[in-house]
This record gives sequence, C-alpha cells and structure tokens, in this order.
Amino acid sequence: MKVISTDEEFKQIDFKLLKRLIIYLKPYKWQTYLAIFLTILASALFPLRPYLIKIAIDDYISIADWNGLLNIILLIFSVLIINGALQFAQTYLMQWVGQNVLLSIRQNLFTHIQNLSLKFFDKNPVGRLVTRVTNDVEVLNELFSSGVVMIIADLLLICWIIAYMFFINVELSLLTLTILPVLIIATYAFKTKVRVVFRDIRKTVAQLNSTFNEFITGISTVKQFTQEEEQFKKFDETNVIHRNLWVKSVFYYAVFFPIIEMLSTIVLGIIIWYAAENILSGFMTIGILIAFLQYAEMFFRPIRDLTEKFTTLQSAMASSERIFGLLDTEEKIFEAENAKEFKTFINKIEFKNINFSYVQEKKVLENISFDVKKGEKLAIVGATGSGKTTIINLLSRFYDYENGQIRIDGINLKDFRISSLREKIAIIQQDVFLFSRTIYENIFLKDVPKDIESAKEEINKYGIGCILDSLSDIFQTKLAERGATLSAGQRQLISICRALVANPEILILDEATSNIDSKTEQIIETLLNDLLAGRTAIIIAHRLSTIKNADRILVLHHGKVNDIGTHEELLQKDGLYAKLYRLQMFKEKK
Repeated sequence: MKVISTDEEFKQIDFKLLKRLIIYLKPYKWQTYLAIFLTILASALFPLRPYLIKIAIDDYISIADWNGLLNIILLIFSVLIINGALQFAQTYLMQWVGQNVLLSIRQNLFTHIQNLSLKFFDKNPVGRLVTRVTNDVEVLNELFSSGVVMIIADLLLICWIIAYMFFINVELSLLTLTILPVLIIATYAFKTKVRVVFRDIRKTVAQLNSTFNEFITGISTVKQFTQEEEQFKKFDETNVIHRNLWVKSVFYYAVFFPIIEMLSTIVLGIIIWYAAENILSGFMTIGILIAFLQYAEMFFRPIRDLTEKFTTLQSAMASSERIFGLLDTEEKIFEAENAKEFKTFINKIEFKNINFSYVQEKKVLENISFDVKKGEKLAIVGATGSGKTTIINLLSRFYDYENGQIRIDGINLKDFRISSLREKIAIIQQDVFLFSRTIYENIFLKDVPKDIESAKEEINKYGIGCILDSLSDIFQTKLAERGATLSAGQRQLISICRALVANPEILILDEATSNIDSKTEQIIETLLNDLLAGRTAIIIAHRLSTIKNADRILVLHHGKVNDIGTHEELLQKDGLYAKLYRLQMFKEKK
C-alpha cells in the first residue's frame, strides 16, 4: 500500500481502511445493530443520574420531603441497574461479534497466503508473515470487540451530557464549553503524533519476529560459527528501536492526559466561581451546582475514553494497512477460466523455447527445449545454478515461465487446473520437510488412514514395507519440528513413502540421495530402481554415477541446453558431460 505522510492523507486512508474493516461486520449486521441500539439506550440513561440528584436536592432535601427523596433514590437505583444490564448485554454481544470477525480475517489471510506464488515467499521473510496473521490481527481485537461501538457510545454520551447541561442552565453550559477549542487542538496534535509512532511500532514488531525466526531456524549454524554475539547485536538494535518508539508514545500520553486533567480542573473552577455568586444572589440552586460538577466530570471522562479508543483505532489502522497490503498482493499463479482436469499422462511432456528469471534481467533458463516421453527416465545434470531445479518448479507451476510453452500431451500446462496437475506429480527433494505430526500422518498427508494397521497395509501395497523396519519404533511418535530427531536417511525414507502413496503419474527426484550416508543411499537407490519401473521420472543428481542407467541425460550449462543423450552417447561426444564425469570419477578414486 502507498506510504502516507500528510494529515489529509491520514484522514483519507483512515476512512478507506475503516470502510474495508467494517465490511467484515456485514455477516453480523443484526447483532451489531442491536449492540448499537443498546449503546444508545445506555448512553441516554447514564447522564440522567446527575439530573435526578439535582431534583432530589432542590425538590426534596431542601424541603425535607423524605418520602419523595426515597422515591427518587429508588429511581436512581433502578436507572443504575438498567444501565448496568444494558452495558453487560452490549459488551458481551460486541465481544462475540469481534471474535467472529477476527476468525474471518485470519481465515482470509491464511487462505490468501496459501494462494500466493513461491516468488512472493522468496521476497518476504517468514517472521513478517507470521506478524500479519498473529500480532496485526490481534491488534484489531479491541477495535471490533468494543472500539467502534464504544466510540459511538462516547460520542452519544457527550451529546446527551451537553443536552442535559443546556436543559438545566444555558449560561453554565456555554462557560463549560469555552474550553473546547483548546481541547480540540490538543487532541488533534496528539492524534497526529501517535498515528506515526504506532505505524513504526508495527514495522519494528515485524522486524523482531523476522530476525528471531531466522535465528531459531539457523540456530545450529549460529552455534557452529559462534555467531551468538552478532545475532544478539542484530536483535538488540531492532529491540532498542522498538523500546524507543514505545517510550515516545508514552511521552505523548504523559503530556496529553495532564492537559486533559488541567482543562477539567479549569472547567470545574469556572463552574464553582460562576455558580457561587448566583447561588448567593438566589438565581441558582445548590442542586444545579452539584449536577454541573458531575456533568463536567462526566464530560471529560468520555473525552479521555475517546482518546484511548482513538489510540486503539490508530494502532488498528497501522495493523490494517499491513493486513490489507498483504491481502492486496496479487503475486499468484492464475488458472485459465476454463481450466481442464489433468486426468492421466498419456504421451509426453514438451518444453519449447522456455525462458525464465527469478530476478528481472538475470535469466536462469534461456531458450530451453526438450521432451520427456511417458515411461522414460530423464536425468538432468549441470553445475549449481544451471537451472535444474527451476525446470521442476516450472513443471509443477510453482512459478510461471515468461515465454515459450510447456505442453503435456499437447495441452498447454497453463490450461490445466493447478491442483489436478500437482496431484499427478510427486517430488522427492534433497531437503525433506516434515510436519510436527506422527510419521504415518506425514506419509499420508491427504487421506490419513484411521489407524496404524491400515497405514501399514497401505504402505505394503506399494512394495515398500521394508521401509517400516527402520521406522517401526517411532512410527506412531509425534515428530519434533521439521523431523529434527530423525536422521537424514530416515527423513528421506519418509519422503519416498509420501511420494509413492500419492501414486503419481510423474515422479521427480531432486538430488534425493545427496545428504545421506552410503549405506542408506544404496538401500534407497535399490528401492527406487524397483519403484521407478514403468513410471515417468525426472531425476536431478550431482553424482553422475547414479544416473548412468537413465534413458536420456539432459546437460544444462548457464541456463541453456548443452547436450542431451544417453550416458554412452555423451561420453563418446567428449563434451561437457564427459569432462564432468571424468572429474567425478577421479575424485571418487582419490
């Protein structure tokens, strides 16, 4: 969203943001209307008490009418009871509405983030996104639970107080309101300063979360290279900025509230000074003075409350700017209007003149063309950064290519429904991600079997029951975050199970055996050789010895196709592949 600076822009963006936020109240409009109605009743009853006290003093106490006084006391007590009941109902109702609204906002955010392309996540730290879904949404809690309605209540209360004051005595009312210009100026100055501070506070909270998330994720690297002190300095810098911003906001409060108290005291002094002379001369009663003293105190109470609510509103505006900034992000992979279901893979996959770059003017793939036939095992090799994994990302539509075409059975990849396309593709990656669930829940991500025995039977159907032998003791145990308590080999075995129970049409191995020991690698390679029989597979590998039996090998160099052929054909050509192969063989012999 656009960064704003001037006060006029502040007002404009406030209105636009409030309008977008209030839309979330639409499903609960009748509950909101009822809460507002209860608020109107409560705000009308609350300032009735000083007026009744005036009547009690002037009409009953002054003439010693004790029966009349008892009746007015009972009336005052009844008003208090009814007002309390109205406030309870209004508070409960708005809290219920507020929590439902927050639920909707979180769901919208989570769904929107799920639909964003991987390109978005390449540019946005995890901590910042976590802040949007947690901290920023939570800031809206008070706004929806009580903020909007209580602002209405306080404004109505001020109107009712002024109305009662003018009804009782016009001169005293005008004297009381002489302080308003100073009050308006002070409130406006406070509002302007606090808005900027709260926006900066939300930014620093996001930075804190991002820094802390990066630190925890890379804790082993931090400890290995003794970077604790450097990481502390980085965190402390942001933390100090965050502290200073809050101190700044406290300073504004510390200046503003004494000003309100001082103005309130001045008003009380004016009322007493004016009333004293009029009481002595018989133009005013003591009941009027006491009522006005109470009204003056009441008048400044909603002013103070409005300031608090305004602070809530300012904080909510800062958070909602960031929430809607995320919701307005359109970095998505879009489907065609009449997207087709990818039912089954029949013939071949074709890459035709594909160009792609993660960053503008820095091409990762340039004019790439090749095909993969059904049942074929295509290996892709090349130096780091040559574009091997990018080809897989494009085929799975994690990213969209800039020009050229990828076709499956003659149909443009972009004409398929994304979910149906990805259901037919399984990827076994080098870095396996596991959720904090049991092993069998990690294997059956989509359709989790009802019990352990059903899960084991399902795995045995695919001829991979031998994997269970090494996982049997921990099969039902809930894993630590990212499967940290498992070995690399165990994580890879789970990844293979996960891919195969999905029964994919196309199986992709992205350097699946590069981070495991030789013994586990042999087990996995033997297992994969059996499982790849009859399947279409794309295999990315650094170790060229592991892909000698591939039907064809695609050699990439600086994002371009350098060569393609069988292992023997490429060796005979004595090109880049032959050089890489001889170099690896030399290193392995050493």
